[in-house]
Amino acid sequence: MPSRSDSDSLLVRAEGMRDAALDYHGRPADRGATGGWRSALFIIAVEIAERFTFYGVSANLINYLTGPLGQGTAAAAAAINAWNGVAQLLPLLGGALADKWLGRYRTIVIASLLYILGLGMLAFSTFLSSGSGHQCTAAGGQICAPSGLKVTFFYVSLYIVAVAQGGHKPCVQAFGADQFDQTDPKETVSRSSFFNWWYFGMCAGTAVTLVLLSYVQDNIGWGLGFGIPCAVMAAALAVFLLGTRTYRYYVTAGQGLFARAGEAFAEWRSRRKAGQLVQDSQELDPPAADAPRFSAGVDVEEQAAVRNNGGLVKEAKAIIRLFPIWAACLLYAVAYSQSSTFFTKQAATLDRRIGRHVQVPPAALQSFISVTIVVIIPIYDRVLVPVSRRYSGKPSGITMLQRIGTGMFLSLLSMVIAALVEKHRLRVAGDAGLVDKPKVPVPMSLWWMVPQYVLFGAADVFTMVGLQEFFYDQVPDKLRSLGLALYLSIFGVGSFISSALVSVIDRVTTDRGGSWFSNNLNRGHVDYFYWLLAALSAVELLAYVFFAVTYKYKNRGAVHATVDG
Repeated sequence: MPSRSDSDSLLVRAEGMRDAALDYHGRPADRGATGGWRSALFIIAVEIAERFTFYGVSANLINYLTGPLGQGTAAAAAAINAWNGVAQLLPLLGGALADKWLGRYRTIVIASLLYILGLGMLAFSTFLSSGSGHQCTAAGGQICAPSGLKVTFFYVSLYIVAVAQGGHKPCVQAFGADQFDQTDPKETVSRSSFFNWWYFGMCAGTAVTLVLLSYVQDNIGWGLGFGIPCAVMAAALAVFLLGTRTYRYYVTAGQGLFARAGEAFAEWRSRRKAGQLVQDSQELDPPAADAPRFSAGVDVEEQAAVRNNGGLVKEAKAIIRLFPIWAACLLYAVAYSQSSTFFTKQAATLDRRIGRHVQVPPAALQSFISVTIVVIIPIYDRVLVPVSRRYSGKPSGITMLQRIGTGMFLSLLSMVIAALVEKHRLRVAGDAGLVDKPKVPVPMSLWWMVPQYVLFGAADVFTMVGLQEFFYDQVPDKLRSLGLALYLSIFGVGSFISSALVSVIDRVTTDRGGSWFSNNLNRGHVDYFYWLLAALSAVELLAYVFFAVTYKYKNRGAVHATVDG
């Protein structure tokens, strides 16, 4: 029988082989030949394309639903929020599948293929018959009620895109962060920087999307507007495959949270039974004082199973303790979801002319969020972090939770400004006699809406990036795909909450004589909705501060470590 020291050595070696980075051939990864920024850049490029694709569909969706599909404003907003909720919750399943069976690399490839399929179907759905001629109504142009086949095919295609995002989103970012060794001080700093530049690249791609595709969709055609993202996603998959030989891979099969929870229960029962047998044998023949902890009948694999059971319990506790932070960020996600729905409908009512011949598409105003992020992230990464690092001694300058809270405060300010701007817009529409003329632009420049978009962008730099790093760093190492899926689920649940709020408020206010979300926004009161979200965000921020102050980081040594230079 192996001695206790031999058994421990075997266990350590087994765990080390399972958790160590491997190269394309399954050998221990050479740090000089794999990983690092070289590999991460391939993955960042893929994420830029994926965000271009996703926002190419979602950013202007409100105008497609209220235009070619003929839905009302409240119904369209609720449908988009529900779809976004599914799209942001599915990463929980995608992350679990990647950790349990497929691994991150294979999941990314499969999700990319699903993306291409869904986008191709979306483009095709725009060419299906819209309906018979007598269903057309004149309302600022001929709009036909779509056929049932077109609507069904469109939503099936749209939800295939949601499924694709569910596999793609949690794995790409985790796979990118995997290219940096957290045990190496220099690569640890690079990994923190990676999250900043990841979001920078993602938002740069989004900014291009919002300007280019919204113009194509509004002025050329929705078929081309959905077809371009399909081609971009196909190119992104090719780029990702080019980097295959440079990546670092981690063996994650069998480590999924749900599977490990089942294993924990089975092992607990087995351990309980085995413990009773050992207790009975010890009562008959007590062991010597220096005897090994395990009985002769328990081999190394059984010892590993017992130890793994303890690890499973710790992993479950590690996930559960993140819940207060997760829950305290839900209202941030509710506020965030308004930028692609009611913000866009507001913008559509304004004077959007720049010069004599250029009219900005309403969805393109969302590009101010992305432009703000692109401007602020280099300043944050290259100026604010080094300066704050000198005072705090933390590699990231400020803690992840401090960063998240700062963004939540900026989001609250954005909702206050949005409410004030909408109140002013309603006043201008009334003074101009346009209350009952929703097709006539309100004599108010689009620049009035820029501050709320800019504040949202600034909030994203802090909260979005902070949440990504927090949920990657604070989950157990074997569950990082699932950790990023938990981050995305905040926005999924937030979208469902937003959808429910819109539906309930629309029903209640309609019964009282006038919906806040009237199809004619000049007779609505979206400003009241913004004030409600601002008040709820203030309450949420107070709760978040309490949970953040009492939270204990998984690795306090890493959080408080200093960086030379």
